[in-house]
Amino acid sequence: MCSTGSIADKGVLQKEKISALIEQGEYIAATQSMQNLLKQNVLTSTEQDYYAFEIERLDRVSKDFSASKADVIAYIQKYYPELSETDLDRWEASKALESRVINGNKRYFARAARNLFRIDAEMVSIWNDQHPEEEITSGSGARLDLNVHIASIIQSTQESNKIYAEPQHISIKQSVVVDADAVPSGENLKCWIPYPRAIQNRQEDIRLIESIPKSHILAPENVLQRTIYMEKLAVAGEATLFSVEYQFTSHGIFHDINPDLVTTPDSTADLEPFLQEEAPHIVFSPALRELSERIIGNETNPYRKAQLLFQWIDEHTPWASAREYSTIRCIPQYAYENGHGDCGIQTLFFITLCRMNGIPARWQSGWELQPPDNSMHDWGMIYFEPYGWVPMDVTYGLRNNMDQQIKWFYLGGMDSYRIIFNDGISQRFIPEKTHFRSETIDSQRGEVEWSGGNLYFDKWDWKFEWKLLEKVK
Repeated sequence: MCSTGSIADKGVLQKEKISALIEQGEYIAATQSMQNLLKQNVLTSTEQDYYAFEIERLDRVSKDFSASKADVIAYIQKYYPELSETDLDRWEASKALESRVINGNKRYFARAARNLFRIDAEMVSIWNDQHPEEEITSGSGARLDLNVHIASIIQSTQESNKIYAEPQHISIKQSVVVDADAVPSGENLKCWIPYPRAIQNRQEDIRLIESIPKSHILAPENVLQRTIYMEKLAVAGEATLFSVEYQFTSHGIFHDINPDLVTTPDSTADLEPFLQEEAPHIVFSPALRELSERIIGNETNPYRKAQLLFQWIDEHTPWASAREYSTIRCIPQYAYENGHGDCGIQTLFFITLCRMNGIPARWQSGWELQPPDNSMHDWGMIYFEPYGWVPMDVTYGLRNNMDQQIKWFYLGGMDSYRIIFNDGISQRFIPEKTHFRSETIDSQRGEVEWSGGNLYFDKWDWKFEWKLLEKVK
């Protein structure tokens, strides 16, 4: 006769076996074990949710790691014909070429080959030599002269003695199109499309023009991840369209920060949440603490600490296309271990290091516009006493400019071409989503579900259209 303790021990062994299978890349066996465990009805509701999503996570990882060795070699050899096996081994060891073994097969991240030319210094030089006109940022082919725009914001704020300047009036149309027959005909599709937050002086005059379908629920202005929610019945053989069109005014912002005036803020209830860990991603691990100590040294001034952290990430964590965030267990730790990341990974890395050093920091994100281009983008806010909350964008980083105000603009300033959807990570929607999300951190593309579960990104597509309207006076 088994005791309660032995049943518990058996459960622990099952979980350890599943973890080992995942670590070994045996996703099929791990998935089967988790499915069997869920059928046994021995798990708590929290454990059931964990394993249900873990099954989904492994499927998402497999989708992200879709490139074969032949795919990677063919891409790299276009720009580096002398490629050897030694090169591949070296790049994989340095994490410049992201790969893993899944079910016994070596697989590469779908954009690993392109990322190699963003991460490895030698490959960056080779790419730049062959593409001298291209600036490697989170956007592509940008033609906006950003330094000129930044200089205009700085000049305008200094002349007006205000912190907001260079308003842009912008029209947006964002759509979600669910694949035909993604769900059975007659099923109710539920869709959330991100919608701009109202932020005094920064993002104002938000006006809804049209939604398809017309009936919708618009989340309140103070929701940290704001959305517009719509429903529509699926029709056999037809794609299902959801869309929203709106206009708003975006202002650039610049704080002329004097480091000598910055002091350590008093601990208050308002600031305390932005100084704490926020698991599973904002976690003060021993490795990050050791890194922080190396970067900060003996510096005590909060602004100069932030400068050291900002510059270190700018110089040591190059931007590269990233896996879906829902597949990464701890994003800042991933950045530390792999030495690269996209805008959200860089931002969470910076936020974590700031909080570890007593500097309040939080998330902000949406889309960036660099006329005529656009891109989903993540950045943040950081608190300096006595200036209060100021913007920061560690991805845009240090500008290549001799003017120190322009060089450090993105540690206290922001350009006028932003759409802010989010002021927090992993926030609940209104109305709440029943099933887990495709994007567990952010809200930029949208979310779709039906009674049978979530619809992942491979079941629908999104479109983002924008234009500048008549210049705001």
